[in-house]
Amino acid sequence: METIPAVSVSAPRLRRTLTLWDLILYGIIVIQPTAPMPAYGVFSNAGQGHVVTSILIAMVAMVFTAMSYGRMARVYPSAGSAYTYVGRELHPSLGYVTGWSMTMDYILNPLICTIWCAKAMADLLAGTRYQIPYPGLMWPLIFAALFTALNLRGVQTSARINKTLCAIMGAVILAFFWYTVRYIFHLPQYPEAYFLRPFYNPQTFTISRVFHGTSVAVLTYIGFDGISTLSEEVDNPRRNIFLATVLVCVITGFLAAAEVYGAQLLSYAHFGRDFGVFSEFGEENVFSHVAGIAGGLLMTKAISITLLIATVGSGMGSQLGAARLLYGMGRSGAIPKKFFGAIHPRTHIPANNVMFVGGIALLGAFLISYDDGANLLNFGALIAFMGVNLAALTHYYIRGADRTAGQLIPPVLGFIICFLLWISLSPKAKILGAVWMVVGIAYGAWKTRGFQSDLVNFDVPPEE
Repeated sequence: METIPAVSVSAPRLRRTLTLWDLILYGIIVIQPTAPMPAYGVFSNAGQGHVVTSILIAMVAMVFTAMSYGRMARVYPSAGSAYTYVGRELHPSLGYVTGWSMTMDYILNPLICTIWCAKAMADLLAGTRYQIPYPGLMWPLIFAALFTALNLRGVQTSARINKTLCAIMGAVILAFFWYTVRYIFHLPQYPEAYFLRPFYNPQTFTISRVFHGTSVAVLTYIGFDGISTLSEEVDNPRRNIFLATVLVCVITGFLAAAEVYGAQLLSYAHFGRDFGVFSEFGEENVFSHVAGIAGGLLMTKAISITLLIATVGSGMGSQLGAARLLYGMGRSGAIPKKFFGAIHPRTHIPANNVMFVGGIALLGAFLISYDDGANLLNFGALIAFMGVNLAALTHYYIRGADRTAGQLIPPVLGFIICFLLWISLSPKAKILGAVWMVVGIAYGAWKTRGFQSDLVNFDVPPEE
């Protein structure tokens, strides 16, 4: 792989071409309009049926955190995202640690998307004439190459593809709602408790169960922070980054809550319970089979294909975000600048990083399972979320002249809720996440000879 020269004063830079609408579409595609569907069974079992409540609680934490992201993007419109905010406002070493934790999150997202797409496509084509030889080897290779090739064509290509993906997924989601409403209206009369059950089931409700379910349900929102990594490619970033991050979280939260609410009603009406169903198909396949209760086999297949399309979009978008995060860290010297801080002269994207993340996604698809990768995502993400909330609190309230409740309450609540969710993660996720962090801190110590010199340069080059 040929290394592209590092950024210099005369080198090409990222181009401001994205609008607010492009940012919202990018965020929704990375998160996925169908975000709760693939892991619906996991969410339902973790929260003992309280999926809607868990998703809405998680939305509150993410909205507060999104406000902090948007506010910090006004101060530092840099592709470095959370690690830049924390490094500038708190301490450069903490910024490096935040960036390292985010790197795990960003790289794992395209990795698990590659794994999920490969398995989904192999299952869809199993037993048909379109089945390919060695599917366990070929499909990961195909999808990793697809994500990489699309992102190498440039950010505008990605924005156009996002619009098409949103239209396809929107149509299938509307069909699911139509069939669900029609099915419920034809049921015998149910008591009021039936319609409240997805929010509160007195037989299984406990605070610890709901928080455990919420710690998993945060996966619904993972990726919204990727919007801030595009700050240097956005028209009017001081306004649009804030609006896009908050709007994406709110849209995702209410859409996800509506989707799982319908699924919970269908599950309880058909099976007499709203969690632990369809275990023979695996937790990842529950939603499509629940949708089939209302819409039949056609709806089951439509949801399955839609989830495949959504995961392709998510994998492509998260790889784009990972590449820009690595670019921000490389340009500032946190990781080797010559490779990671380079911009392609023709496409104006960090092509080295796109290929690097694609290679890791391909390799990881053969080394770890989907479950292991998914369990690690929240570890790094929640560390970054807590850091950004503290950075916003420090800049706007502790050091700022305008010390209002609006500058105090959102980042404090965002930090507290994210911390409670972080300590509610599974022991395995904490152990593996801790190992990743130790490796990163050891690299930082080696790079600075025991932290005796500056770890990161957070200066952002001026625009041309």
